Amino acid sequence: MDVLLTGFLTGLSLIVAIGAQNAYVLRQGLARNHIFLVVLICAVSDALLIFLGIGGFGTIIRQMPLVLEILRVVGVGYLLLFAIRSAVSAFKTEVLLPSEAEPKSAWAVAIAVLGLTYLNPHVYLDTVLFLGTLGAQFGDSRWLFGAGAAAASVLWFCTIGFGARAASKLMARPIFWRVLDLAIAAVMLAIAFSLAFTDLS
Repeated sequence: MDVLLTGFLTGLSLIVAIGAQNAYVLRQGLARNHIFLVVLICAVSDALLIFLGIGGFGTIIRQMPLVLEILRVVGVGYLLLFAIRSAVSAFKTEVLLPSEAEPKSAWAVAIAVLGLTYLNPHVYLDTVLFLGTLGAQFGDSRWLFGAGAAAASVLWFCTIGFGARAASKLMARPIFWRVLDLAIAAVMLAIAFSLAFTDLS
């Protein structure tokens, strides 16, 4: 239980930080747009990457710096594009509320969340490398550590995804969506610049 709890608390401490993925989950939760699909993809992806790291994949990645560099370039481009789209949405003359706009297809939402998850090298640093390396220290109990970290991801994404519905009164105002889109654009932009100048080694 100690190892499971350690994994849970460690995973939670990493995932709670505001990031591109969390911002997107929050927005989809507020819009009630395919939120189960979004939460499912995020939680399963985190669990997959954590267990890959614990299984030794992190060691392989460390020996392939070119892969991380490619992910860095693609990730920065993707985050910048997302930031621009959010900013443009905030400055539109007419702001449509999610209830008034035609919802995006499940495919479009899935592609967006997959991109924000797998095209961001920080995700690999936190899950495959950091949690994987830390979990490996527990020997035969490393899978319990991984299970704890994965459980933290499930709890967090369910909280910000489904819990966002509690803010339904706020989302009834167009100004709220302007501010949220601007905040998301700022977060994406900051992460893109941070990623561009981070030493991934």
